[in-house]
Amino acid sequence: MDNLTQFAYVVAAALFILGLKQLGSPATARRGNTISAVGMLLAIVAALLDQGIVEYQWIAIGFVAGGLVGAAAARLVKMTAMPEMVALFNGFGGMASLLVGWAAISPAAGTFTLVTIVLSILIGGLTFTGSLVAYGKLSEKLGSGAVMFQGQQVVNSLIVLGIVAGAVMFCVEPANHLWLYLVVGLSLLFGIMAVIPIGGADMPVVISLLNSYSGLAACAAGFAVDNNILIVAGSLVGASGIILTQIMCKAMNRSLSNVLFSGFGSGKVESAEVEGEIKPISVEDAFYVLEAATNVAIIPGYGMAVAQAQHVVKELMELLERNGAEVNFGIHPVAGRMPGHMNVLLAEADVAYDHLLEMDDINPRMANVDVAIVIGANDVVNPAAREVESSPIYGMPVINVDQARTVFVLKRSMASGFAGIENPLFYKDNTRMLFGDAKESIGGLVREFG
Repeated sequence: MDNLTQFAYVVAAALFILGLKQLGSPATARRGNTISAVGMLLAIVAALLDQGIVEYQWIAIGFVAGGLVGAAAARLVKMTAMPEMVALFNGFGGMASLLVGWAAISPAAGTFTLVTIVLSILIGGLTFTGSLVAYGKLSEKLGSGAVMFQGQQVVNSLIVLGIVAGAVMFCVEPANHLWLYLVVGLSLLFGIMAVIPIGGADMPVVISLLNSYSGLAACAAGFAVDNNILIVAGSLVGASGIILTQIMCKAMNRSLSNVLFSGFGSGKVESAEVEGEIKPISVEDAFYVLEAATNVAIIPGYGMAVAQAQHVVKELMELLERNGAEVNFGIHPVAGRMPGHMNVLLAEADVAYDHLLEMDDINPRMANVDVAIVIGANDVVNPAAREVESSPIYGMPVINVDQARTVFVLKRSMASGFAGIENPLFYKDNTRMLFGDAKESIGGLVREFG
């Protein structure tokens, strides 16, 4: 039985790796998710057999209840709320690791096991509360701005010292659970304190970082309960999360050390005053420009998600192609509120994957684009990142829509984006502002073509 269990673990690990590989492409992502789910089911069954569990009533109840809740949540969640859902998933993963580590405490536990227990509790706790704060910021229930107060770094340092002292004392005196309670409480508090000073515009980095933390917590829990497949699964999640975090940092012109240690996004946003005149355009006039265009680039942002405009955007794309235009989408790595947010929205609308171009692929083509349509994006198309050294986002790679012959910016108002930074793009000579709900504006263009 032991050999069979270990073989099942190897197969499950292989399925995890294969599934993770297929998640790297939109064309195979759904299949990769299914393969990984099958691997997890195999790992759970093997773990139950390995532990000799013969009473499955409560496990079956939990399996059915969790499956129903998960299926309902996945079906009912709005696409605009997908980042918040991912944040909650990360948090629940962290709490699960905390509880597994806690359950692994026994009088016979050695020093190494106690250390891994403390790590699973610490990382799991801060992941849980940190993810809840990220959820609150993304849903704007807590406000998306950074929360700062006098002496914040001192308080954080004291919390870290308390965690270290409590962890050491617990490993020395594992029978005294007061030290354990101290570590649990301070880890939950530290998760809150670590995320509140981070501005909402940096949430894509936070989401990927918390995802990595949830994996590291699971890995530590795997060592605590001596389960190889949990170690492998946690390591995969932790490593992939760190890689994704580095990609997000590069896309936002931040270093990983800045993300981890400096309370990024907490500074006061200051930007130079932009001179120029806003030039509005009507749907009818925008139609005439698009009708003559032979090359169109569409740059989606969070505003497209809010307006639920992805389906009508797909209709406009098809009409433009029938009119003889080449149409592509420019996808910035941190457009929206989580990594891959725009890809998910456009996949829901059945936009072909070969129309989705990454920032590095769309930028060299931008000078030949007749019309660039910016739908609810702000910070990821802000030319101040190239032109204004005093801008907080200076040096951040952006999609160079201002280099297109004509730019249509679809916005409800002149309000700044999530980062709260003024955008000089709106005042450029080749930019026209199409105000209103993005879904209604695009729908008007579709009707004009019809």
